[in-house]
Amino acid sequence: MLPGQPFTSVSKSSQAHNALYGWFFLNQNAPRMVSLNGTKLFIGLSSDEFHTIASLARYQNYQPGQTVFKEGDPGDGVYVVIEGKVEVAVGEGHQRVLTNLGEGEYFGEMAVLDGDPRSATVTAVDSSQLCFIPRVSLLAVLDQSPRLAMSLIRMFSLRMREFNRHYLDEVIQSEKLTVIGRFARSIVHDIKNPLAIIALAAEFGTEETANKEIRQTARTRIRKQVDRLSNMIDELLEFTKGSKTSVVLALTDYPTFIAQLIEEIQPEFAQKSVTISCESHPPAVRLLIDPHRLSRVFYNLAQNSADAMPGGGAIRLRFRREEREIITEFEDSGPGINPQIAARLFEPFATYGKPHGTGLGLSICQRIIDDHQGRIHAQNATGGGAVFWFSLPVPV
Repeated sequence: MLPGQPFTSVSKSSQAHNALYGWFFLNQNAPRMVSLNGTKLFIGLSSDEFHTIASLARYQNYQPGQTVFKEGDPGDGVYVVIEGKVEVAVGEGHQRVLTNLGEGEYFGEMAVLDGDPRSATVTAVDSSQLCFIPRVSLLAVLDQSPRLAMSLIRMFSLRMREFNRHYLDEVIQSEKLTVIGRFARSIVHDIKNPLAIIALAAEFGTEETANKEIRQTARTRIRKQVDRLSNMIDELLEFTKGSKTSVVLALTDYPTFIAQLIEEIQPEFAQKSVTISCESHPPAVRLLIDPHRLSRVFYNLAQNSADAMPGGGAIRLRFRREEREIITEFEDSGPGINPQIAARLFEPFATYGKPHGTGLGLSICQRIIDDHQGRIHAQNATGGGAVFWFSLPVPV
């Protein structure tokens, strides 16, 4: 018997009669018996209803690896697995397997419901015999059998729930791996600069000609960068917790904090041909801040500007006092904020045009400023470049 051909050794009436009682001879030489009326789709039908279904059935054999139908083929009916196993997959090229179906299970029911082309490809895994029920014939039976219609809808709903769970599991797993990869790239990108400074300081501090002053400067610089790395890692860990960070703020002289911070970060950015200058002086005020975490905001904003100016440029800082807050502005001489990313600038992993960036830095900035009860915002400058500003409340 050739695949796809109906049995010729048993008459249609005999087939229908045997189907009614669930017995079929799958092979003329090997009389194995299986049950069609054990199929989930047909459970609960009356004898007359099942007899009608059985009279419409055509039985087809498939070899391992043989395609039953392809994605996009006409949806011409439902198949029931009488013997063997089939694989249901979607996609072109590298297909994704949705499920495997064995004896007593069915597939192709969506064609009965909507008449659209096949949405998946089905391939025989083992030597398989399938029972095919044409769509046109089955629709006529459905008009006369509410129980079969309800059974079809119920089984279709269960099937879709199963597929959805399978698909969501794959999506969640993929997203987990993607997020892990993004965090890894972010960490690697962020620690490169401190490590470079540590390496350079260590080289100068260990030269034979290095005097006591040079060695002390090298030790101080290395210590600061180690602290910076530690703070960066702590901030990343806090960001991944998904809960509000415990904030410890201390009254700090803001002009002194700014002066020390600029002195610390200027040499690093000078190596990138980026200058950092203050166009105005910070107001003489003491603010409730966490110096380590607020330093992270300055580093991130400065690094964000430097990334946008690979050939070098300028970062200008401005300060002003409003009624109950201090505003700190960063303006760079870069190309400005691309409109495609402007609305999502502070979202985690939002990035545009940066081969090494993930966008996590600005999200961390927003969290730190939020923890300081302040605001952060970004816009394009009138004459070009980007402007980032944040506010810090003045203690009452």
